[in-house]
Amino acid sequence: MSRFTEAVTDGPPTGAAADRPPGWRELALPVLVLAPTLVALPFGEAAMAAAVAAPVAVLIALHSLAVHRTAGPALAGALMVTVVAAGTAATLGEPPHYVAGVALLAGGGAAVAWATGRSRRRTRAYRSALVAYRAGTSAVPRFAALAERDRLAAELHDVAAHRLTGIVVSAGAALRLADRERTAEALRHAIDAGRQAVHELDRLTGLGERAAVATLADIDALAAEQGADYRRTVDAAPGSSTEAAYRVVREALTNAARYAHGAAVRVRVEGADKYGGTERSKRSERSERSERSDGPDRSTSGSGLTVTITDDGGTVAVSGLGTGHGLAGLRTVVDAAGGTLWSGPEGSGWTVRARLPSAASPVARRWPRWRGPTALDWALVVLAIALSLGASLLSADVPDSFRGLLPAVPTVLLSGLHAVPLGWRSRLPGRALAAVLLALVLWLACDLAGWTQPPVSDIFLVYWWVELTLAYSAGAYLPGRRSRLAPLAVASVGGLVLAGGSGITGNRAAAWAVLTGMLALPAFAVWSLGRFTARRRDRLRAADTRRRELLDRNADAAVRDQRRRIAAGLRRTAQRHARAVVAAAEAGQLESVRDEARAGLTALRELLTELRGRDSGDTPPPTVAGIAALATRYGTAVRYTGSRRPAPAVVEVAAYRTAATLMAPGVTLTVRSLDNGVELSGPAPADPGVLRRLRAMADATGGTLSTTGRGAVRVWLPEVFPSRSG
Repeated sequence: MSRFTEAVTDGPPTGAAADRPPGWRELALPVLVLAPTLVALPFGEAAMAAAVAAPVAVLIALHSLAVHRTAGPALAGALMVTVVAAGTAATLGEPPHYVAGVALLAGGGAAVAWATGRSRRRTRAYRSALVAYRAGTSAVPRFAALAERDRLAAELHDVAAHRLTGIVVSAGAALRLADRERTAEALRHAIDAGRQAVHELDRLTGLGERAAVATLADIDALAAEQGADYRRTVDAAPGSSTEAAYRVVREALTNAARYAHGAAVRVRVEGADKYGGTERSKRSERSERSERSDGPDRSTSGSGLTVTITDDGGTVAVSGLGTGHGLAGLRTVVDAAGGTLWSGPEGSGWTVRARLPSAASPVARRWPRWRGPTALDWALVVLAIALSLGASLLSADVPDSFRGLLPAVPTVLLSGLHAVPLGWRSRLPGRALAAVLLALVLWLACDLAGWTQPPVSDIFLVYWWVELTLAYSAGAYLPGRRSRLAPLAVASVGGLVLAGGSGITGNRAAAWAVLTGMLALPAFAVWSLGRFTARRRDRLRAADTRRRELLDRNADAAVRDQRRRIAAGLRRTAQRHARAVVAAAEAGQLESVRDEARAGLTALRELLTELRGRDSGDTPPPTVAGIAALATRYGTAVRYTGSRRPAPAVVEVAAYRTAATLMAPGVTLTVRSLDNGVELSGPAPADPGVLRRLRAMADATGGTLSTTGRGAVRVWLPEVFPSRSG
């Protein structure tokens, strides 16, 4: 990996710490704290007494481990703490219920330490990415202008050069033959093709709108126009493939007219599992595909298109007509569509063959719940169950409900019903709160029936943090009007549970009213904190939207300026010559037609050389769009799929850094825009250290990395926050 790649991947010193694998200093705290504590635990109560702060130290160590390491090792540490704590209690001869209580409490604490560490890790990655994003987006307008320049250059080569080449070839042939009929035919062709060239150049020098996506019918018309031996055996294909196929056919026919004049040309558009040509060409193509394949993301199945253009050799019509960029640009087009291109001599002639994929609609991928943004929610579920059951099991006087399997079932089920809705607190906070309050009412009904011990009123004050957490979530994630009833509902149901306890004497309705009023104060306090969080989040999102809109306006302005500059050059050169071609053809001056068309091609070639020769020495912006600009410096092809849309800064920067790490000459990367993030795939790096680095980068944003047996790697970078609904 080059120094430039390392610099891009690391980013500035203040911006990349969260994405890189931790060094020994960062791991020193969790290792030094966790290891001695776990060693000391089995040695009995004396050792435990000597380490009064051991549980706190262990939780701090677990939290630090989750911050600095990927999800798997950190989770292994949490499980190890739980097992060691339970094993220590068993070694000390504690009864089974006590061991179970220790395991539950240790597991609950470890789960929260792990989840908060994961949350901290993502926060660090977000802040790092935000710094890099803000520092790099100043280059967005400049690189947007460069991308527009490259697009216009490709259109000029594919459209205007194709028309003018045909005019030069037909005019030159008619002049050599000096045949009146051929001359008249050449003049008619010059008028039609010249007008089309003028129209296409007018479009390019106007508003810069894009041409419509070519279809299979357009390929039919193109082949018929050139008089090629044509056959098509497919009836439908995705737009990206038909557009690339059209450009392949057009470029191949143009080159055949330039360099194989008089040769028979065959065009075949078939299914992707059909190939023409000799066995030798097939072996050459397979070798070419193996060098440029990016593993499972390439279309190697029987779907899609195979486009083959073959000539049987001929003579050069007119020397000096080529621009020198045709096949190189065509390879970029085919790679971007996810296909492969091969060209070379075959028999006595030349063959161009492209294999293009069928469209695979990107679908949203899902987080594994234990490591995604909702990991903290499910860790709270574990903690809630641990506190409700674990505390009871640790009691010296174990309740009757735990003295047998059947008596314990109602309490365990009710604890689970009361705790599990915490897992929905950030996605469905309204429903989660309703489920928890319903579980409390059900628990109270079981108490009144004498089915559970201890009564819910006795453990409610310890367990009430669940309701307060959901009141906060309602304020943070629900619209204001819908969330206002949340604290009142929490206080009302909480007052009902407490008023139903055995310690209440006298008028229970009055007790319920008083207790509801007392509980309303903390309930409304945490709800207000949630509303404050929601408003702050909305302000940050609005500010981010304003910054993005300003950036888009600046980029659009730079693109328009680039179009004006190119249009001015076209008006001075190629467009003037194209109009002169039409005028000369209408006047019957075939020699002037040929000379003006050649002059137009020369002007186009000079303009294309000038456009492609300019490059910005600056580092591309750390965005998904900036990947394409970076790829040109490495000879890497980039294929974009899916509906591209702005992603959060952390995803944009992480995708850019991931792509920079995977880039190498001749490699093809695929960048998929999904409904909930971005996925990158390409050949897996041979260096295991680079692979670990990629895994750490993906993990820091809550994403995943997977490899395949075919030597490919796939990195999924999700949007940090899931969709919220009530």
